[in-house]
Amino acid sequence: MTVTVRPLTAADETEWRVLWTGYLDYYETSVPEEVYVSSFARMLSGDCNEFNGMVAELDGKLVGLVHFLFHRHGQKIENVCYLQDLYTDPSVRGKRIGRALIEATYMVADEAGSPTVYWLTQDFNEAGRRLYDRVGKLTPFIKYQR
Repeated sequence: MTVTVRPLTAADETEWRVLWTGYLDYYETSVPEEVYVSSFARMLSGDCNEFNGMVAELDGKLVGLVHFLFHRHGQKIENVCYLQDLYTDPSVRGKRIGRALIEATYMVADEAGSPTVYWLTQDFNEAGRRLYDRVGKLTPFIKYQR
């Protein structure tokens, strides 16, 4: 089993939509069609201030995705990397696809000179948190939102 993690391409849109819908369903949310369209276009724009997308491919089929963004930080000179979305198809869970996507994000961040990659998750995401405990460090921050 060889997993390839690569940048998102225009040809990936149909399979990407299925994966991102799975991600949104997991978190019991949805977005309107225009958000699918704008999010996909942003990730393909090549603009360094826009979201980036990578996908995991196994046997010619997309089985995972990661979306991330570089942004300024008030306590650092370099941009930091926010990993917003990470998802693997349930049929391949436990096969190190999520780890491969996170490690690919780390590599992109390192190449960009970003000292930090961070992300948020829901407290009920037990399977994800088991992975995150192995590849990252839990911080004491609590999120507030308007």
